[in-house]
Amino acid sequence: MHRRTFLMAGLATLAAGSQASAQMKMDDMNAMPGMDHSAHGMPGKSSASLTLKQGEALRDLPRLADESAEAGLFRARLTAAPATARFADGVETPVLAYNGMTPGPLIEAFEGDRIEIDFSNDIPGEDSTIHWHGMPVPADQDGNPMDPVIAGATRRYAFDLPAGSAASYWFHPHPHGKTAEQAYRGLAGIFLVKPKADPVPTAYGDTVLVFTDLRLAADGSIPENSMMDLMNGRVGDHILVNGQKNPALDVPLGAKRRFRLFNATNARFLKLSFGAATMTVIGTDGGLLEAPVAVGDVLLAPAERLELVVSFERPGEVKLETLAYERGWMGPGKPDDSGLTLLTVNVASEAGEPMPPLPEKLRTIAALGNATVNRRFVFTEKMGMGANGMEMGFFINDVAFDMKRVDVTARVGEVELWEVINKADMDHPFHVHGTQFQVIEHERDGKVSPPAYRAWKDTVNVARGETVRLLLKQDLPGQRMYHCHILEHEQLGMMGIVDVTV
Repeated sequence: MHRRTFLMAGLATLAAGSQASAQMKMDDMNAMPGMDHSAHGMPGKSSASLTLKQGEALRDLPRLADESAEAGLFRARLTAAPATARFADGVETPVLAYNGMTPGPLIEAFEGDRIEIDFSNDIPGEDSTIHWHGMPVPADQDGNPMDPVIAGATRRYAFDLPAGSAASYWFHPHPHGKTAEQAYRGLAGIFLVKPKADPVPTAYGDTVLVFTDLRLAADGSIPENSMMDLMNGRVGDHILVNGQKNPALDVPLGAKRRFRLFNATNARFLKLSFGAATMTVIGTDGGLLEAPVAVGDVLLAPAERLELVVSFERPGEVKLETLAYERGWMGPGKPDDSGLTLLTVNVASEAGEPMPPLPEKLRTIAALGNATVNRRFVFTEKMGMGANGMEMGFFINDVAFDMKRVDVTARVGEVELWEVINKADMDHPFHVHGTQFQVIEHERDGKVSPPAYRAWKDTVNVARGETVRLLLKQDLPGQRMYHCHILEHEQLGMMGIVDVTV
């Protein structure tokens, strides 16, 4: 039987069973959670009866307080713990939160700063970590699953922000076997590293838009992952912006606004447009581009970031909306992600202050040069009947993640060419810890194409049937992760370890 047909038949059988379960190809995951998500073709309660508040003013994420009085030292405290949030009127939702907030407080620091953050894990009975996604931090400060913070413990993360590291980063948990659950229950935060001198005009502002998605049961609780979530990655029923549904932003006519977009969802692909408003890409995961690039829409895979300048030249409503995107889906219940309004910008009829032009040149990005090592990473998924029922897993180079196994050994400072080949049935965003890389080539259906621009990236989408070639080098020694950033796929095996040696 063709794999796609077999998968759909197998999933339908599982969905019909009252005690369906599956054996995971992970050392510590042996049973499938209950299937309770009706919006994805599964039996059970949904959030259809709950109405989320909309149209409130877009909130600025609160800044994490700097407790240091010393110049160049940012010192603060972060605690991960259970909390409650009110997404719908009269309903309290149990969540996990950083310092009582979801999304968590925004950290803002500057190139050259020393960072010291005391992290307390107050999640009962669960390990956690903080992974500083995309940031050039030492391996022992990176929040890898090999370095857990046990429940009730506190540890200090300490690192320096080198010159040239200004970018839009974020942070989230990365404990072995619990990353997906802790993320969809609310743990995510933003880390902005600012340059000493910014070429983007300050008149544009600097607005963070962090996208998360939410699934609520009828009682306001957050349901566990279903079989469909494990196969495709968890896609919630509501897309939130800074923790709000379709918030509103008021701007004067003629305004130009700088937006930093963060896809902090477990598995949602966001193809976005501001309609008739002009969009210009100025930055990606690793900071500013060399020059602005005008676009009509953008695709933001899970964990990716983009910086945009949007020009509002006509009065009235401008909506940030989702467009259709085919990322691949296995089984029933495929969500319709097109035509959703995420943010409404109200453009006044009166003009504001004249806006300065965006510079034609933002910075220089040097090419990484020729690679001395070539590597291949092949994504596959497998599903079939085994001794314990339906078995499923996601693999890189035909092996599932093993925390005790080193998959790749690299050397500090050595440029490598990585070919990432997707032979699976859906897109997979590929993330490498500890460094930023440069994508040099895409290949699909025999057609080879360069990227639209040179950029620093730490996450890149690899579409079904696509090969992405990228150049990277690691500047700091230690063990690092590489994995699919659909968090359910990472937990089901699509992750490996690279040991960077001196």
